[in-house]
Amino acid sequence: MRIMGIDPGTVRMGYGLVDEEAGGRLDVVSYGTLSVPSRMPPSQRLHRLYEGLLTLVDRYEPGEMAVEEPFVSQTHSRNVRSALAIGRAEAVAMLVAAGRDIPVHTYAPARVKQMVTDHGDSDKEQVQRMVCLQLGLPEVPEPSDAADALAVALCHVQERRLARLVDGGGWRRG
Repeated sequence: MRIMGIDPGTVRMGYGLVDEEAGGRLDVVSYGTLSVPSRMPPSQRLHRLYEGLLTLVDRYEPGEMAVEEPFVSQTHSRNVRSALAIGRAEAVAMLVAAGRDIPVHTYAPARVKQMVTDHGDSDKEQVQRMVCLQLGLPEVPEPSDAADALAVALCHVQERRLARLVDGGGWRRG
């Protein structure tokens, strides 16, 4: 199964694609960022990101997409504005997936950290190190948005594995 992870942003959107092979082996297919000028009006930036992501989806044909949700802090109003902008980029990714009939799964940042590092409060460097270890990469993918997108893809792979264990064990999810 080919999974596309997305780290949404309105200036830089990270993407990472991994193949989950039989036996659980993971292969990195591609990763990087889609970047647009910050001085461009928001609607044009979102449209450019949409077109770029659509091109990637058509090229790599992922079977599923995993998108990180915006983080909203209740104590910082600046964070709320940022989260709203990231939510727009998240919607762009969801629209691309819907247009190509690709199932979309969203994950909170703490869930991504927990699934990749076993701890929901891990810092960025810990997540990046675990991405390298789990994918057998010699160094951290640059820019960091690409590494974050690979972490989202890894989170989804782990969630799929857990679901198979639960379903295969006869347990019911509720």
